[in-house]
Amino acid sequence: MSVRIQYAYLKQQTWLYRRNYPKELQPVLGQAFKQSLKTGDARVAKARAAEVNAKYEEIITKAKAGGLVEKPQPVQVAVPAFAPVTVIGRVSVGELAKQYLNRRSNELQHGGFKSVRFSVGLFVSCFGARPIGAISRDDALVFTRKVAGLGRHVGKSYRTKGYGLDRLLAASEGERISPQTQRRIVSQVGHFLDWVVYEGQVATNPFKTVRVEAKGKPNHYEAMTDEEVLRLLALNDPKIGAVLQVCLLTGLRAGEAAGLVRGDLILKGNLGWFAWIRPNEVRTLKTDAAERFIPLHSALTPLLASLPKEGRLFPALSVNAITKRFAVLREEAGINRQGVVFHSSRKWFVTQCERAGVPEHFTASIVGHQSARSENRMTYGIYSAGISDEQKRGIVEKLGLPCRH
Repeated sequence: MSVRIQYAYLKQQTWLYRRNYPKELQPVLGQAFKQSLKTGDARVAKARAAEVNAKYEEIITKAKAGGLVEKPQPVQVAVPAFAPVTVIGRVSVGELAKQYLNRRSNELQHGGFKSVRFSVGLFVSCFGARPIGAISRDDALVFTRKVAGLGRHVGKSYRTKGYGLDRLLAASEGERISPQTQRRIVSQVGHFLDWVVYEGQVATNPFKTVRVEAKGKPNHYEAMTDEEVLRLLALNDPKIGAVLQVCLLTGLRAGEAAGLVRGDLILKGNLGWFAWIRPNEVRTLKTDAAERFIPLHSALTPLLASLPKEGRLFPALSVNAITKRFAVLREEAGINRQGVVFHSSRKWFVTQCERAGVPEHFTASIVGHQSARSENRMTYGIYSAGISDEQKRGIVEKLGLPCRH
């Protein structure tokens, strides 16, 4: 959104003040009071425009009272001594991207930052040497259309590591990236340019009126069947077998389980072990609703004894490692059904709760879904303190891993 300052406008990266005099005074004062505000910074210009406006009002008051009015002189706007003069729009895209990525590297987890770095890197490969003020909406359209032409796997190949957007396009073959991925890349570049606007380097973000044209449906995950769960557990995989059991009996997301540390396990007397899902040194949470206490099924107690006594419970695992290993296990187990991924373990848990007659809003509070609602549409996150630990324990113990009859 462009910055607006009353009676001022931006011309060639400098703010100018212009305000017409009343028609009856124009024969004496001229048509308008005009003055350079001597800055390209909108915040500074706004303050200086207020000073000039006060001078304008003073001139009008004197003229209407019949006082002697000399030819108006420009107001002396204060410029700090030795202050560097910044002309907005002249810093290169590449330099600003470097500053932005340095900042984001301290704010994002590794996976999130890697995604942002890739998207902004594509933009820099096209326009890195250009002054940021020279980037137009047409450039945004060109970039968006090029992104739509990328191959689905081209950015993941070690052979194309370090390639810019044009080289990746030349190497692209077969199926194109999904509309969701296109939107993510364009959105992340848009966030970068929003930051550029916030820093006062340009007045508007040229990506604001550009959108990805392709339409696509999000991929839907399927809940595992009991038979599929049995096949996977029968493999007794040494890499992700333990974390798979935990997720099946708690409904945890892969990232939540991989990020568990020993300090997250809380023993609540007769109620047994609970996992405290909270931000820690390993990971953040998806939403505020994701922070919660989950009772660990009694079947998991022997497993807990075999896990590390301090630090991470699954030190060798990340979300990426879990999902890739699951793809291997799925093939070994002969599971070819579309939509069965590791996240399907969470859907299996929710399905078991539903089949056990657990109210939907109770299940939502266990799995950390936002906006859990009761049957009468009451939002429990607002009106309820939540279900008790005893109720949670009762719900979880109703469930159990499937067994062959």
